[in-house]
Amino acid sequence: MILRKLFLLFLGCTYGFLSAAGVFTVLAAVGLVPRFAGRTHTANRVWIYEEMVIWGTLFGCFVSVFEEKIGLYDWLAEQFPTYVGALRGGGTALLCIMGLFAGMFVGCLALAIAEMLDSIPILARRISFHGGIFYVIFSMALGKLAGSLFYFLTEFHATGE
Repeated sequence: MILRKLFLLFLGCTYGFLSAAGVFTVLAAVGLVPRFAGRTHTANRVWIYEEMVIWGTLFGCFVSVFEEKIGLYDWLAEQFPTYVGALRGGGTALLCIMGLFAGMFVGCLALAIAEMLDSIPILARRISFHGGIFYVIFSMALGKLAGSLFYFLTEFHATGE
């Protein structure tokens, strides 16, 4: 039993590291952080952008995975029982602010990826790849569709097995 739990712990950490590496690779490939630094004329402080991306990702992961264990709202409600209504209002305001910044980030990421997609035809011409780019992109889309259907139709997300 303990060996199975250790194996699941190892797999969970490995998959987490792989997906985090994928996210950071996409951000590096589209040049989002240097683009933000260039737009705001703060290239000498680019490390702050990098740190915020890393810490924001880690914070989001911990909050989403350990939501029940953290219980921040319950703890605050116990500590300050007379301010429960204000906590709810403050949480709504914080959620609105976070949604605004997350929307701006996703919009910038979508624009950067769209600009990166413009380079696919140039790459295809440079490597002399003729007459098959449609099939490559279409097969990638079909693979994504097949993986998503498998994941949800077999209820793999609910069982984890």
